Amino acid sequence: PDRFIPLVIETAHSRFPVIGESRDDVIGILLAKDLLRYYAGEEEFNVRDMLRPAVFIPESKPLNVLLKEFRKNRNHIAIVVDEYGGVAGLITIEDVLEQIVGDIEDEYDFDEAEDNIVQEKRGLYRVKALTEIDDFNAAFGTAFSDEEFDTIGGLVLQRFGRVPKRGEQLSIEQLTFRVLRADGRRIYLLQVAKKLEKPAA
Repeated sequence: PDRFIPLVIETAHSRFPVIGESRDDVIGILLAKDLLRYYAGEEEFNVRDMLRPAVFIPESKPLNVLLKEFRKNRNHIAIVVDEYGGVAGLITIEDVLEQIVGDIEDEYDFDEAEDNIVQEKRGLYRVKALTEIDDFNAAFGTAFSDEEFDTIGGLVLQRFGRVPKRGEQLSIEQLTFRVLRADGRRIYLLQVAKKLEKPAA
């Protein structure tokens, strides 16, 4: 593990594909957290014993289908193979969410200079899907985790389990999220309604 630990720390990745004799020979996935029990030297280190099974997908698999499979199987990484069975690359759940939610600024109602969160009226806000969860939590007093998703759009997408259409809505805790702008691949803009406290009688 003396060779692996510095590499894991340097790259800051949590999952690593492990290959055999060639790049096309992926024998499994190494999780960074699995290295910890060997770090103290209490167990004999054998990388093959630590590997998780690799998931292989064709290049043609639609992203929405892949996202559902990732969520269903609680998997975060897949090896992409071409039509000849060779390895074309790898894809993570973060890659899929970035493509679906969008890695570009929304061009509909906000320009680049405007804030990600705009209050329309008391208890009602327009929020860019790319707003970071930390910023969203600070604005709304929520405590959503950013371990799996970086943006509020990613969280909403995960709760829907698919790419929602314009006008669809769902509630998370005390907030109601309504999709204002979306296409077949991305969420761009959300309306967030905050439950207002009733005034004391």
